[in-house]
Amino acid sequence: MQADAQSAAIKKWADAELLHQAPMEQAHVGICIYEPASGKYWYQYQDDKFFTPASNNKIFALYAGMKLLGDSLPGVRYYENDTALFVKGMGDPSFLHPDYTYQPLLQLLQQTSKNIYLVPVVNSNKRYGPGWAWGDYADDYQPELNEWPMYGNVARIYHHKDTSTIVPDIYHLNVISDDTLSSAITDRDERNNTFFLKYNPKDKEITKAEVPFITGSVQDLRERLEDTLHKRIGFAVAPPTGTYKVLNSIPSDSLFTAMMQRSDNFFAEQTLIMSAARSWDTISSKRTIDYLLSNDLQSLPHPPQWVDGSGLSRYNLFTPRDFVTVLTLLKQQFPQERLWHILATGGRGTLRNYYQQQFVHAKTGTLNGVVALSGYLVTKKNKILVFSVLVNNHHDTATSVRRAVERMLTMIWKDY
Repeated sequence: MQADAQSAAIKKWADAELLHQAPMEQAHVGICIYEPASGKYWYQYQDDKFFTPASNNKIFALYAGMKLLGDSLPGVRYYENDTALFVKGMGDPSFLHPDYTYQPLLQLLQQTSKNIYLVPVVNSNKRYGPGWAWGDYADDYQPELNEWPMYGNVARIYHHKDTSTIVPDIYHLNVISDDTLSSAITDRDERNNTFFLKYNPKDKEITKAEVPFITGSVQDLRERLEDTLHKRIGFAVAPPTGTYKVLNSIPSDSLFTAMMQRSDNFFAEQTLIMSAARSWDTISSKRTIDYLLSNDLQSLPHPPQWVDGSGLSRYNLFTPRDFVTVLTLLKQQFPQERLWHILATGGRGTLRNYYQQQFVHAKTGTLNGVVALSGYLVTKKNKILVFSVLVNNHHDTATSVRRAVERMLTMIWKDY
């Protein structure tokens, strides 16, 4: 079947089964399906319209990281002389993160007998991305951004029976008993690092929660480092002008896989930060974005409004054809096996309840009223398609929209 016939068949199915009935009929929908091998678009529906992409933005963060970071994440820039070690943060989110046992920076700081000095960085970022919801300050999906993350920039709260802990324990945890609660509640004061745990003493369940802490100033960073290392940390008022080395940390793909499969917002944001730190010795997500849009991503058919790495911001605006373009570039520039390993598929990550035949390798996206899915589809006849489905302003459940998209992609998988 030629591409024109395929397009007609898919259009007929979409008109009858997808676009003009719930949950899609009142939504803003864009679809683009492309076959790189033939250079043909199999189906296009409003693929030149702009949409809020939610976590599909992480596809662009992934492209930034794979192009600019290399095989390993940058831990710190450092310079040492006979008596002192000078260190400058580069945005590595793996430092003291419980998911990563390999901690070369921690080893360096612990093992040195020299005086340690923090070197100030050029940082044009704010602690939140543009357009983020300020009311989500205590939610685990929105940690603050900074040049030297620790513990993933969240406090980890644990409670079971009469035992309650917080890590890092530099912060205070107020534990409050309340026999009216059905389950434990964790929170943080809006303006300071005071944390709260409310629990029902009759509840014997284990509570584990992550609550972002305020990263604060370089003084707050120094206090966290001193508390962890049990060493005095100084400030480099006049940093040395010698050549700084980069200490690499974990393999990049170990971060990218977690970022894409569990849709980790913090990892996506810090990927843009690390990309700028490695390339230009500055902390600037905007610089990474502007550089890519002016260079590697000049071929995007519709210049997007791209403001963050995670997709938390509703300021982001992309077209489905933009996503198909960047996904095609990823497939051209990096091994397919690597991409398949990084992306979620049926039964794994955010797709664990969908696409059980594992013919899709993709990134999901969800905000209130937004459902997105972009990635690669391998048909039964082993044709590799690049697709993007963006749905905005739906007034149904996200699950209903995801199942409708699944039916369409499953039809294409079976028939072609």
